[in-house]
Amino acid sequence: MKPLPEYVEGLPNICGSEKEIEQAVAKGLEKPVFLDESGIDFSSLRSAFSNALHMHQPLIPAGGGDLRTAEVIGNLQHMMENQGIGDNHNAPVFLWCYKRMGEFIPQLVSEGKAPRIMLEYSGTLFHGLRRMGANDVIESLQRITNERDYRRCVEWLGMPWGHAVAPSTPVQDYRLHVRAWQHHFAAIFGFEALGRVRGFSPSEMALPNHPDVAYEFVRTLKDCGYQWVLVQEHTVEQVEDGWNPRRPHLPHRLVCRNSKGETASIIAIVKTQGSDTKLVAQMQPCYEARSLGRASLAGREIPQLVTQIADGENGGVMMNEFPGKYMDVMREASHTETPAMNATEYLEHLFSLGVNESDLPEIQPLFHKLIWDLMKPGEGPERLDQVIEEIKRENYRFHMEGGSWTSNLSWVKGYESVLKPMEEASARFYEKVIKPAMPTNEKRYRSALFHLLSAETSCYRYWGEGIWTDYGRELCRRAEAILDHDY
Repeated sequence: MKPLPEYVEGLPNICGSEKEIEQAVAKGLEKPVFLDESGIDFSSLRSAFSNALHMHQPLIPAGGGDLRTAEVIGNLQHMMENQGIGDNHNAPVFLWCYKRMGEFIPQLVSEGKAPRIMLEYSGTLFHGLRRMGANDVIESLQRITNERDYRRCVEWLGMPWGHAVAPSTPVQDYRLHVRAWQHHFAAIFGFEALGRVRGFSPSEMALPNHPDVAYEFVRTLKDCGYQWVLVQEHTVEQVEDGWNPRRPHLPHRLVCRNSKGETASIIAIVKTQGSDTKLVAQMQPCYEARSLGRASLAGREIPQLVTQIADGENGGVMMNEFPGKYMDVMREASHTETPAMNATEYLEHLFSLGVNESDLPEIQPLFHKLIWDLMKPGEGPERLDQVIEEIKRENYRFHMEGGSWTSNLSWVKGYESVLKPMEEASARFYEKVIKPAMPTNEKRYRSALFHLLSAETSCYRYWGEGIWTDYGRELCRRAEAILDHDY
């Protein structure tokens, strides 16, 4: 296939080549990603560990003094240009954080070591880096992604393009985010690299727990070719008893049933503990893995996998301590009985032993057992609504707002001022674009989609009232204006 251009009429390539994307993903699924190049003797392992780095910067209308006409730029560029404000002096370090794995991996490989890392970069960050001229960062990542000596060390995780949280993002928009990221990634790194992306990392580790939304979430991932999803241990429960996973260091199968009686499932890698960047920065998963032995699964004794993810740039520990600790641990762990392994690499070794996806223990989103104890899948959305209200009246802990890395954060309550404009922009996009089946390669489609997806980033909710919600509302206004031919 002909390579995708990274930009189309001045905007990142986030739509218009759906057929080519599907073909690239399908072709990639025809063979293992890491198994032939892994170099790890899985049978000799006692345990393994996996670290993932989450990287994101939103796009903001801050390229000028007037909010309604300001150019949309990356937040990192805004920080760079205003380093005297707040914590913006960290901008140069942030920039290096986005690039440095492209330095660490070649260095360790040249020493004969076997480093591993999983990377998750939002589409808005990719565009922001290009927009500010940080081409060396992209080139550094391209090298470790595509060169044969390094690609076995790096696993890319898919994510929603604009860092949208699944529980409160309209399901049709979330699918657009997932597809947009695949377009953008393929345009930067190539179709072959996209074909090697097997895992998905939901933004803020937010897993929908409303049965109908959770079903659509998993169906979207499966339809887009993903084989597994990263979940936070406190957002899921065992199907049989509603408890948190008892063996979180084994892969599971996330099963989501909806009110119509339909079922969707996907492999789940369980991320343990909280979201503290110190855990990843200090390589805690390695030390936890060393305390584990082999476990029984489907009649076989297999090594367990400790998996964690954290922001790759936020906080002094991640900015300053991670580089040295990562290098030390990779040197220590290489070629031992507890090495670093990326999740897809681990799964491919596991399945090569004859373990099947159906052998994995089942989990489901939080609170599903409470629901299905009172109704059966297939009784319909009206009955589901009744059951949800019944449980809410009797159980103050119960909610249908999804779960994320922290148990005390809602992605709905308190964000009405920005959610309402998002919902209105989403509805307008549906009526003017999706419903009439506007061609996805049309300029107006791409422009409206760019602004809608940019507006749906979690940042415009997480930071509450103020300039951030102003940014979000302005992007929504622009999306609607484009659809109305006024912008």
